Amino acid sequence: MGEGSAPDPSEPVGRAPAIRPFLLTAGRVAGGSGPPLPVETQIVATSSGLAVLRSLAFERHDIVAACRRPQSVAELAAHLHLHLNVVRVLAEDLRAAGHLAVHVPNSGTTQDISVLRRVIDGLRAVPDSRDTLRDSG
Repeated sequence: MGEGSAPDPSEPVGRAPAIRPFLLTAGRVAGGSGPPLPVETQIVATSSGLAVLRSLAFERHDIVAACRRPQSVAELAAHLHLHLNVVRVLAEDLRAAGHLAVHVPNSGTTQDISVLRRVIDGLRAVPDSRDTLRDSG
């Protein structure tokens, strides 16, 4: 980024490392009235989500920006270094606002070993509360 140039609003802006997960969700542990999104749920930004990207703040901006391509909740949490439940709650909020499309795989897909392997790899890449990666062994 050159002198005097503005940051690219389509890229994740990052987060302050000391913010506690419950502050990001206003203390909520679930996004909607139903069960939490499964970790293998695929989420992708909608055209309306991309249209309002500049007006979204912090983690909501980062989630929509990162979801230009479909990815699982677990992959997104790992990519953004956010707690899995924070991503679940905020993704559900963004879905309700029309900024994300959520695709919960059918039960047959969740039995596919390649999908399970990607989810496991994504979960291993999610940092713990001390911001260190879990055992990848």
